[in-house]
Amino acid sequence: MNDAVRHAHVTGWGRYAPAQVLTNADLERMVDTSDEWIRSRTGIRERRVAAAHETTASMAAVAGLRAIRTAGIEPEDIDLILLGTLTPDYWMPSTAALVKEAIGNTKAAAFDVMAACSGFVYGFATAQAYIQAGLAKHVLVIGAELLTRFLDYTDRSTCILFGDGAGAVVLSASDEPGGALGVELTTEPRGAYMIWLPAGGSKSPPSPETIARGEHYVRMEGKETYRFATKTLASTALESIRRSGLQPEDIDLFIPHQANIRIIEAVAKGLDLPMEKMFVNLDKYGNTSAASVPIALAEAVNEGHVKVGDNVVIVAFGAGFTSGAVTINWTADPARGIAGDAAVRPEDVSVRLPVDWDSVDPIPDALAELMARPGGVEVPDDVVPGEPERAHSEVHA
Repeated sequence: MNDAVRHAHVTGWGRYAPAQVLTNADLERMVDTSDEWIRSRTGIRERRVAAAHETTASMAAVAGLRAIRTAGIEPEDIDLILLGTLTPDYWMPSTAALVKEAIGNTKAAAFDVMAACSGFVYGFATAQAYIQAGLAKHVLVIGAELLTRFLDYTDRSTCILFGDGAGAVVLSASDEPGGALGVELTTEPRGAYMIWLPAGGSKSPPSPETIARGEHYVRMEGKETYRFATKTLASTALESIRRSGLQPEDIDLFIPHQANIRIIEAVAKGLDLPMEKMFVNLDKYGNTSAASVPIALAEAVNEGHVKVGDNVVIVAFGAGFTSGAVTINWTADPARGIAGDAAVRPEDVSVRLPVDWDSVDPIPDALAELMARPGGVEVPDDVVPGEPERAHSEVHA
């Protein structure tokens, strides 16, 4: 291979979604909301919830191994592992390090990428840079999240939105043209506290007080986030396309961050493109943060929405406010993905646990008690976007 001309091609892709489904009807039994309100405002019908034995690392390892099998290489061929997540197994070591061991790799460098929902796209761009610089031949890029353990199930503005899962790609060096093209990454820190976790870091370490105040749950200013997302997804995608020497009409499929159907519809309108060019699967998975783009990408390819020669744009936004987009000229045989998924069973992948240490049951009480709760309530349907007005029912009092 001519090292002077290195292109980063997507050669493998994989995804993993936990088996447990949490529907809108289930949430009606937990919090003051309704299936109709959630669907009409977000497009979400259900989301997945990780089992007690599953972690961000274990889900990431399954998706990563599936991507490796799809690429037709061995785990030991991976030179670098990049894992986008805001829900690591531990603050240290990195979750990527745990994934490295779980997939059976001994030589790769491995580290986490913290850019919230943009984490996978940031990791993808980093992998592309490593390959173009000649520092890696095969890079495993993963987005994995276990958000359901960080949600306040009395806060209907956030608990309805998020789900768990993982997706991954293998980027491989080649002297053949195509693969990853233009990249655009941005960060707007003025939005830093629009989506955040108040406690747990060095500014506010865990304490009985932070726990009592509920400061270890995700908090979000819905309207401000909505405004930023609709603007930045379109502008970031456009700049990535421009850097690739293309026009929006040259793009065959957009894979946007799966946060809200109204945001995706606004992006399509802003780009003057039909919704048919926007791949959407948030109805099944909700917002899986850094995992949403790779899960959607793998699903789009496996379901026949992408063919060799297509131009695909992946684009995301997240807390920080971060945003990122990469334009990809697709060169891999889409048929390989289904076989790659089938080659790796979740039960065959495990993450080594610490010696003589066990965590408490990680499943939130509200989820554990879900099926014992009474029925739902009526919620007004005339407030958009963001928080609905409080219903006057006393069902949950």
